Amino acid sequence: MAQKKTKRAKARAKAATKQSARKVVKLASAKKANGNGLPKVSSKPYGQDGKALTGVRILDFTHVQSGPTCTQLLAWFGADVIKVERPGVGDITRGQLVDVKGADSLYFTMLNHNKRSITVDSKHPQGMRVLEALVKSCDVLVENFAPGALDRMGLTWERIHKLNPRMIVASVKGFGPGPYEDCKVYENVAQCAGGAASTTGFREGPPLVTGAQIGDSGTGLHLALGIVSALYQRKRTGRGQKVLCAMQDGVLNLARVKLRDQQRLKAGPLTEYSQYGEGVPFGASVPRAGNDSGGGQPGWILKCKGWENDPDAYIYFITQAPVWGPICDLIGEPTWKTDPEYATPKARLPKLKAIFRRIEDWTMTMTKFEVMEKCNAVDIPVGPILSMKEIAEEPSLRKTGTVVEVDHPTRGKYLSVGNPIKMSDSISEVKRSPLLGEHTDEILKDVLGFKANEIAEIKNSGALSARKKEEKAA
Repeated sequence: MAQKKTKRAKARAKAATKQSARKVVKLASAKKANGNGLPKVSSKPYGQDGKALTGVRILDFTHVQSGPTCTQLLAWFGADVIKVERPGVGDITRGQLVDVKGADSLYFTMLNHNKRSITVDSKHPQGMRVLEALVKSCDVLVENFAPGALDRMGLTWERIHKLNPRMIVASVKGFGPGPYEDCKVYENVAQCAGGAASTTGFREGPPLVTGAQIGDSGTGLHLALGIVSALYQRKRTGRGQKVLCAMQDGVLNLARVKLRDQQRLKAGPLTEYSQYGEGVPFGASVPRAGNDSGGGQPGWILKCKGWENDPDAYIYFITQAPVWGPICDLIGEPTWKTDPEYATPKARLPKLKAIFRRIEDWTMTMTKFEVMEKCNAVDIPVGPILSMKEIAEEPSLRKTGTVVEVDHPTRGKYLSVGNPIKMSDSISEVKRSPLLGEHTDEILKDVLGFKANEIAEIKNSGALSARKKEEKAA
């Protein structure tokens, strides 16, 4: 009888312990989350509770510009980006457009901040051992290889997801599925295939590409958004997915107003284009519009004081309808405010060239900054043509971290762009780019957990170093 009581007592005690444990778990959960499932509001000051992507690890197989733009942005937001590079060679841009002998080029350093570098020979069995361990340890794999390259390495979608079902595989390609998907694409090719070049330049001249890297860097920015979205969805589904950004698609997204205008052509000429006012017929496709504003308000680039010797002494001037009166007053044509020939936007369309010539007579009497000061005082939208020298030396851009100075161990100090996206609780800092293979040992040890003898085995196998010439020849 006593034994039965003892057993019942033990059972009750065990049940009470479980119930108590459940209460503790519930209490702990209550501390961590509020009613809508979100974590408890941090008590730390803004900017001091980690970065937006702290805890996310990126396996970076990217090179040149489109992919590195994406992974650098993720690194600025706190992701641990592990850049995998070929032993002895690395990202090809390390040696392109070199300006300091013996140092990585600015092309490389300005696209690979805040990353760690490991060198791995993917064709070596021990190298694949390391890569598979990295796949298991990372959240996202990012690549911008030629079509099929990742598969040929042995890292097919199926293989990756067998190793890590939560892995997000993000890719930049030139074209999406279709007749051109196997074609290699570079910056200017993307600008042409995405519709930007055909609509850029002057009507009388050839198509032009823009100096802004809307093909490479633009697609990298699109891919970063796709990755963050996939990470957010994974919180709900628990699984990874493919994320694809085609450069053609990215350029077209940035040139969407021209696709808008292509459809508007069916209803008649595009009246905000200067060629309409000049009486030049429209063809079947959206024409090149020079410096016309794409927002429906006539605009043009005008000379300012000093233009004869300074190629950037210009300003972009928009004759926005709501401020037509102040424009007339500033340039000394007050009668244009009431003159039927000039008073309405429709009446002005045939005379835009003459109107801009008159405005230019006024802008040429001042520097572009003086014009900007006078126009901004009465809400006239203008924009000075800033040279790269002026941007590099602009104090306000340094203050906001848009332009930063970085110190590098082999090249010294240099200027770079900073994070263009500012967040109040995820403060970005720009750290220098890694030297080739600089973090190989710490990644093998701290990230992958290899023991000293395993690291020695991998190193001695040659999987982390450049192949000898005779091996390459063989």
